[in-house]
Amino acid sequence: MNPNDEIKEFLFDYIKKSETRFSEMLSKKQYHDIIADLLENCRSMVNSAENTAESTGILATGILHYILTQAQIPSQRKAEINGIKLDIIIPDAKTLLYNPQDALLICIPLSTNQNEINQILENYSTIQPIRQNIWTILEYDHDIQKTYTTHKNPTLPGIINDMIRFTNLHCKNKLKILGV
Repeated sequence: MNPNDEIKEFLFDYIKKSETRFSEMLSKKQYHDIIADLLENCRSMVNSAENTAESTGILATGILHYILTQAQIPSQRKAEINGIKLDIIIPDAKTLLYNPQDALLICIPLSTNQNEINQILENYSTIQPIRQNIWTILEYDHDIQKTYTTHKNPTLPGIINDMIRFTNLHCKNKLKILGV
């Protein structure tokens, strides 16, 4: 089995085993705690992988797909615009293209190479001209405007509350039901 598939399988097996506990946490909107739990309990799969940057990206992507669905935050995943592959768009590509101030791009590079990351972000900025609306998820903190990390004092758990705040501010009244 492909190592990346193993990470996805491990993550979703862990989510299934934690379903009762997570359901209770979801009812209390404890999204931050769920992300922290998932990172803590699934990171061992990443640490044992050959390419930890790629494995980190796979894990972070899986966690975000799960939590975005559970928090009912509209998002579009694995989109392509103008030949540029995008990881996650909130709320969708149409909003990004016509009202970029109301859209977030979440970038999950599968590399630690600063030049590659910079190139990806440069490509993203051709589609999302508002740089503060491009958020990046990496293993460790880099000198990039809005970065969430997965290792050593991870900040990724805070992304969900920031996403909810953003959608409540920018996505008109469509998402006011989320509350945080």
